[in-house]
Amino acid sequence: MAVPKRKMSRSNTRHRRSQWKAVAPTLVSCANPACGEKHLPHRACGACGQYGARAARRQVL
Repeated sequence: MAVPKRKMSRSNTRHRRSQWKAVAPTLVSCANPACGEKHLPHRACGACGQYGARAARRQVL
């Protein structure tokens, strides 16, 4: 198992941990005016299947 040679200072530890923050995902509204539901950017809408200006094909199982 790897063991550090020197103790990491409190300042360096806190500086590294400051990058761990949790951020809520940014959501965008659907381009389809009839839908307007929120979804992740650069992803197809889960409700209507629209991706940007074009409608995505829905996979039927």
